Amino acid sequence: MPTTPDVLWLNVSPSLQRFDQPLIRYLSRQVAIAQWDYQQSQDEPSSVDVPVVLLHDYLKSCDRPIHLIGHGTGGLVGLLYARKYPERVKSLTLLAVGVHPAIDWQAHYYVQLQLLRCSRQMVLTQMVYNLFGDQDRYATRGLIKILEQDLKRSPSPHSLFKRVSLPPGGVPVPLMVCGSRDDIVVDPNELQGWLPWFKESDRLWQCIDGGHFFHNYHPQSVGEQVFDFWQSVGSPSVMPSSLGRC
Repeated sequence: MPTTPDVLWLNVSPSLQRFDQPLIRYLSRQVAIAQWDYQQSQDEPSSVDVPVVLLHDYLKSCDRPIHLIGHGTGGLVGLLYARKYPERVKSLTLLAVGVHPAIDWQAHYYVQLQLLRCSRQMVLTQMVYNLFGDQDRYATRGLIKILEQDLKRSPSPHSLFKRVSLPPGGVPVPLMVCGSRDDIVVDPNELQGWLPWFKESDRLWQCIDGGHFFHNYHPQSVGEQVFDFWQSVGSPSVMPSSLGRC
């Protein structure tokens, strides 16, 4: 098996992966970071249980606990894993994951699709505005395609017929939660809701702007905060490293 990385980035939304890359590149200059990917086929039911099992298949062969980090549904998978197998997790960093961790952009999309009397395309156009702000017509079309792909390929448990909720709660491992003050999906109330569940080692940090994908727009600011958290819980010595993939 390859050398165990210091950090494992969890991605279960292939179409949204591009928005993670600026932060991954920044972090990879400081620690050995690998990326763990899961892609759901259209014949599978939408469930986060499968990626949790597959993640365990990888991590149980690692020679030490490692730091987990993930955005959105990837963070949810990390949270469920850390609750189930805390002995394999050195720390958990959640980006845009609220205290009710199943809430994601798809949950908002399906609520709007159900309540608003307008087409799917119009709802997706509104979601582009909510998630990314004002865009020109060309960029909006491209972002709509990305969101459509995520609806098909992400294991988000939501659908037009059912929205799934998970109870709030913390994790036994050191936890950092990052978000943005202008995120309409995971708003400041969802972030502040983590505080009653925090341990002494846990941290909450909010970016001033950037919306749901704040880490794409402010990779250095986010990266500095995350790296400082890792150091506080005993990160390995900093050394140049290349980005790996699991």
